[in-house]
Amino acid sequence: MNWLKSMLGLAAPKSADTAAASPQGPLGLAAGRMLSLDTSLKFSFADEVELPLPDATQNIWSTGVVDLGQSNWLNRFYLDDNDTWVQVHTSGEQDGPPESVILFSYLSYVTINGEAELRRLAGEQSLIGLPTYQHNGKTFQREWGTEDGQTELVQFFEAVTSPKEAYRIRHHAMLYSRDTGLPNRREFLLFSVEVEADGSTSLSTSIGVTLFSTDFSLF
Repeated sequence: MNWLKSMLGLAAPKSADTAAASPQGPLGLAAGRMLSLDTSLKFSFADEVELPLPDATQNIWSTGVVDLGQSNWLNRFYLDDNDTWVQVHTSGEQDGPPESVILFSYLSYVTINGEAELRRLAGEQSLIGLPTYQHNGKTFQREWGTEDGQTELVQFFEAVTSPKEAYRIRHHAMLYSRDTGLPNRREFLLFSVEVEADGSTSLSTSIGVTLFSTDFSLF
């Protein structure tokens, strides 16, 4: 896995100089707006989806933008609780019509110290990147990569902007998904090795579910 060789020992990503997110993002999502989820989602998700839902209306504290190339974008909106975020995939314009919307919540965030630990947690010694992944008795299918065996993680850069700072994070990520049994909703499992601007490296694991524009209100 060539990406492992580049994760440690190279210069950290440079800080972003300007805010990458548009003032008004897709679906009206933007930093400073309040987001409230439909309370009925807890009952809908109860037996089908692991994702924990925040109880209260929350402020969108920071935003992240990933330029995927070929006029495709990931727009991320992080809530005040530091655990929950909304990801909107758009094509054409960054704030254009959504291709998909996913509500994510972090399950874990582990600091990685050294190449050996990186290989064990997210490299060839791990299960991340294999065609399927077992999580809490459920089987998730790999979304990225076509190899029969383990595939390399996908690299992209995220420009993050908050009221206090703007910076870039380098991600090496892998996405899995499964059918939930709920109409038009899928559950997602996202692994990401993240390299911060100061060079610190961590592995985040997030659980997500398809979100519709009717599932939330903005104020």
